[in-house]
Amino acid sequence: MSKVQYYTEEGLKKLKDELQELKTKGRADIAKQIAEARDKGDLSENAEYDAAKDAQGLLELKIAKLEAVVGNARVLDNSKMDQSKVGILSTVKIKNIKNGMTVTYTLVSEEEADLKAGKISLASPFGKGLVGKSKGEIAEINAPAGKLQFEILDISY
Repeated sequence: MSKVQYYTEEGLKKLKDELQELKTKGRADIAKQIAEARDKGDLSENAEYDAAKDAQGLLELKIAKLEAVVGNARVLDNSKMDQSKVGILSTVKIKNIKNGMTVTYTLVSEEEADLKAGKISLASPFGKGLVGKSKGEIAEINAPAGKLQFEILDISY
């Protein structure tokens, strides 16, 4: 059984849209490829038919996985969370103690993580190191480059 994952409303909608796209357009495209390959003759020696059937199997596997994720997804309600500490969906401004550089991240689920957009996974080393910390605390993060220390400057939801 899959574990429950928490999402923003936007993130869950994106997953549901992708699932709907795969179920409709994706399945229709694969069916068309199979039909075209079938029309080319002997199926026992038809590599196009085999490739289309393999693609169909992969598509159905992806659909099943997405259905499981969506089925176990929950939308978070920020109003019920302790907003004085860093948690999922919090936006946190941190300062590197060593070089004084400041950055701002939003903590999200693994599927929604996008470093370019400033969204980091709760399961990442940074996410794990920041969770539960309050404003003014020092977070020690075990990054691949070694232990880093960051001061929590601000937390918002």
